[in-house]
Amino acid sequence: MTEPELEAIAGGYHGDPFAVLGPHSAKDDSRAGWEVRALLPHAKEAVLETGTQHFPMQRIHPSGVYTVRLHNDPGKYRFRITGHHGTVSKEEDAYRFPPVISDFDLHLHSEGTNYEGYNSFGAHPITLNGVAGSHFAVWAPNAIVVSVIGDFNGWDNRRHAMRLRTGGVWEIFIPDVTAGTPYKYSVKSRFRGYSQQKSDPYGFWMETPPKSASVVVNLDGFEWHDKDWMEQRAKTNVLDSPMSVYEVHLGSWSRDENNQSLGYRQLASKLVEYVKRMGYTHIELMPIAEHPYAPSWGYQVVGYFAPTSRYGTPQDFMYFVDCCHQAGIGVIMDWVPAHFPKDAHGLVFFDGTALYEHEDPRLGEHSDWGTMIFNFGRNEVRSFLISNAMFWLKKYHIDGLRVDAVASMLYLDYSRKAGEWLPNMFGGNENLEAISFLRKANELVHQVPGAITVAEESTAFTGVSRPVYLNGLGFTMKWNMGWMHDMLEYFSRDPIFRKYHQNDITFSMVYAFTENFVLPISHDEVVYGKRALLDKMPGDEWQRFANARAFLSYMYGHPGKKLLFMGSEIGQTAEWNSEQQVEWWLLQFDIHRKFQTFCTALNALYRGEPAMHEVDFQYQGFEWIDFHDSENSIVSFVRRARRHDDYLVFVCNFTPTPHSGYRIGFPEAGVHREIFNSDAEAFGGSNMGNGGAITAVPKRSHGKPASAELTVPPLGVVVFKPKRPLPPLPASPVSLSPA
Repeated sequence: MTEPELEAIAGGYHGDPFAVLGPHSAKDDSRAGWEVRALLPHAKEAVLETGTQHFPMQRIHPSGVYTVRLHNDPGKYRFRITGHHGTVSKEEDAYRFPPVISDFDLHLHSEGTNYEGYNSFGAHPITLNGVAGSHFAVWAPNAIVVSVIGDFNGWDNRRHAMRLRTGGVWEIFIPDVTAGTPYKYSVKSRFRGYSQQKSDPYGFWMETPPKSASVVVNLDGFEWHDKDWMEQRAKTNVLDSPMSVYEVHLGSWSRDENNQSLGYRQLASKLVEYVKRMGYTHIELMPIAEHPYAPSWGYQVVGYFAPTSRYGTPQDFMYFVDCCHQAGIGVIMDWVPAHFPKDAHGLVFFDGTALYEHEDPRLGEHSDWGTMIFNFGRNEVRSFLISNAMFWLKKYHIDGLRVDAVASMLYLDYSRKAGEWLPNMFGGNENLEAISFLRKANELVHQVPGAITVAEESTAFTGVSRPVYLNGLGFTMKWNMGWMHDMLEYFSRDPIFRKYHQNDITFSMVYAFTENFVLPISHDEVVYGKRALLDKMPGDEWQRFANARAFLSYMYGHPGKKLLFMGSEIGQTAEWNSEQQVEWWLLQFDIHRKFQTFCTALNALYRGEPAMHEVDFQYQGFEWIDFHDSENSIVSFVRRARRHDDYLVFVCNFTPTPHSGYRIGFPEAGVHREIFNSDAEAFGGSNMGNGGAITAVPKRSHGKPASAELTVPPLGVVVFKPKRPLPPLPASPVSLSPA
């Protein structure tokens, strides 16, 4: 060991500490044998113990570098350390253990195809050569040295400098570091003198903000009880199944008497029971990956692999998902691969260079959001993000990923003025690397049986929910932002003016089957002055509730899966506040309880009627009866199930004027039961209807072979179903080939 090497070890800036520390053969020396070297700045004296033999070590540098000469390979050994205050402890030497990550995994990481990188990177409690500890691995190719720091070494960045492997990956096994231990990486860059303490990009748990260390955790010990759910999920085609999603911000759904958020295990009981009782099929969680700034609602992620510790441990979150599945409820989580924040302990400038982001702000920064854009063209970044998607699906049994801000990923000029962005190689504004990444991610997610992806995408980009092999992006579904905008604008108008805006109601059917759409009324629509859903509706209290019922009834009848943000189902009057709970106190009032009953009944109707969910994405599932009556703001249509003779007739009146003797066409003559009426007294309505049934006569109207005269309630939606048993399906014809 030369003097410069000794100084570098003592100073914590030696780039290859394993070449110096630990056991080394000294056969080229006149004193042939072995030498063991260690950096023990906390030791006053040190003794190497191997078996029954004890070898005092020599302090060769005032910073605490010790060495000892041995005749033979020491094999397994440890240090007995006498501290500066006289305490005695025994420690294993991290520098006597071999590498753990295989060369093949390193190759896949550099190639961008290590799609389960979480098995190699991050902190993993393991037993190596009979010694329990934790293995750490991180990617930092432009670092001079990376060290693991924590309570176990006094946060001294000299103590556990890591081994550099191929592709800029650093790793080390540290004995006796167990689950529950906070840690960070101390990264010293070869550029600009940059040095920073970083959280683990692959860290599986983090301290509760404002603390920011990663925490060692074992994710493999949880006992799942959702086998039946997972097997059924794999057999289910979500596209022709009911999907009514309850969007939730876990921190503000319900709070205790001290206004503190509930934990995962409390939510596993209270929230799951509520969602099941309300009849929703899925919960969608706003981002639960660790984020330092609570008012970002989770959309500025630092710990991509760590469920936020605000509500409990990773095992607690597993318990929550498990309880959802046992109750028959799917779990979709918001996933944010578009951007990440600039917090110093996070991904930004990770090794003193733009590692995860772009160096050029015209490619790498969202000025609107104050965040950095991932470099989707970099292999290791693609491995990181795709591994993250697979991690949530496989380790936490998540059923689907709702991908946030897809539009910002697709376009290089998203929210940028001329001169603030760079075109792609063909001169266009498409982000070709992001498009390639999304396609590959969607291909891999869909290899997980039953897993889905949903895009929050607000542009007319073609084929978002079409398969990659058809040149699409490969998402299962896409949010219909256009429908949402048109409908909320229409319903915010005074009904007297709605006749001039009939197009807002009908336009969505022009493009309804170009994508697999979800109809969202999300958190974004009830904040920042946009008002709560109920408060968007015009009129007095009765009219506002009637408008809201009519709107949601039309939404559930319209082709597409459904999503509603928490609080909307009880008629919350205030905008969503992430620091407060849903206004559950409103349920003391009859009108709000009845509105909640209405939402429960609407979910039951939706789940129970195949015509409302089996054919959502093909024109065969929908046909207009009449959309021309703009004077009365009435529309009527048919929804059909996979078997054509199983249908429902919807009649929607979007003004407070009731109508009697209103004739519309029906697909067939005969008795049709009124199976749903949004104006029912049980829902808070005026109870105007058709006495439970109508009879359609063979008199043509609106291009249909039959028709009936109805009572259409004010600001109401009525739904009819033929009162007849469905005939058995015909047997499949047998084709006989000629002899």
